[in-house]
Amino acid sequence: MSPETLPRIDLKPLLARLWPLGHPDPVTPEEIAQAISYFFTNQVSDVQAASLLMTLHFTTLDRNAEVLAKTAECMLKAAARIDEPALRAAVDGKRRREGSYEGGLVDIVGTGGDSHNTFNISTTASILASSLLLVAKHGNRASTSKSGSADLLTNMQPLAPQLDRVRPDTIVDLYRNTNYGFLFAPVFHPGMRHVAPVRKQLPWRTIFNLLGPLANPTDLGSASDATQPPLLEARMIGVARKDLGPVFTRALELAGARKALVVCGDEDLDEISCAGDTHCWRIRPADPSHPDSGATVTEHFRLHPRDFGLPAHPLSEVSPGKEPHENAAILRRILDGQVDDDDPILHFVLINAAALFVVSGVCDADTSDLGYGDDGKVITERGPGGGRWKEGVRRVRWAIKSGEAARQWAKFVEVTNSFSE
Repeated sequence: MSPETLPRIDLKPLLARLWPLGHPDPVTPEEIAQAISYFFTNQVSDVQAASLLMTLHFTTLDRNAEVLAKTAECMLKAAARIDEPALRAAVDGKRRREGSYEGGLVDIVGTGGDSHNTFNISTTASILASSLLLVAKHGNRASTSKSGSADLLTNMQPLAPQLDRVRPDTIVDLYRNTNYGFLFAPVFHPGMRHVAPVRKQLPWRTIFNLLGPLANPTDLGSASDATQPPLLEARMIGVARKDLGPVFTRALELAGARKALVVCGDEDLDEISCAGDTHCWRIRPADPSHPDSGATVTEHFRLHPRDFGLPAHPLSEVSPGKEPHENAAILRRILDGQVDDDDPILHFVLINAAALFVVSGVCDADTSDLGYGDDGKVITERGPGGGRWKEGVRRVRWAIKSGEAARQWAKFVEVTNSFSE
């Protein structure tokens, strides 16, 4: 049935149990997730949808790990269908195993809303990471800043990618041809169009500001063959408040994540900070030699730019607040190797891309044969959380200087422009 013919759902009984607090029959995370799932099929009135979003916000239930995990699961079920066997075959054909990295897809994303208006760090880091990893960057236009990830990429020169042409019917061909993929949220989560008008009329951030990073469309759950690694192997998520770190970590654990890093700069920044300490929560396999066992450990630690072998820079040096076309010009210069090695914005990008390399497991390799420009000198020093953060920086610098990141980007642009509208 189309959304226009589905019956309306009355949320009044659920809302009455949510507020005031202390109802003898408290609402469960499953019930909240089920109620929100009706948003995606346009079965809830705008008034009741807004009421639920406001109630969740003011009771802080939208920052509850179980609620986030269950609602993200419902959001993924409502997403546009991807042919999992075909995508898995494409990924298997491209797998480049190294260290404890199994060659699966990775994502790096932030919740936004930190008010710092820094350069597009995670998007730039995702492109640099595609030199060695298969990247499935989930993103959208700006909602809380001047330049969202999609805004940045559609302003790239000399030719911009066609983001809306990466769809369930083209994603397999995409990964057959390039390591980089950008999954434009409106394409893969079409049901969100029913939610947008309600969100725009509310002055508060809602649960949907937190769900995006947990709802990557390639997170297709357990494979039909449990011996196969997950398609979405690793992810790094930046949160804009330190109290959200444990919440997101727990939500990822509940979702079965095996490799993840949740970060929050000391300034309540949804990136690894270039200015000082960053709070980190890392999920990793308990036994790296058997990553598919399912057993994981979670650690909390802090990172500082010096752990990456780099100096600290105040955020004022990396917060240009520029328009998308200006940030795109900076990204272009980074890809072309035209930014000075000591540039603060480059350092900011390096530490975040390096962290994605670490969480993926690629830095666990004791040898290095990356090709042109690689001296093969692995930095085996381990820092906080046991990560080879300096080795990550070495690999990101190679990605730029060798031109490999630029080549993967160029292929992404070429392939997306070849897809029909």
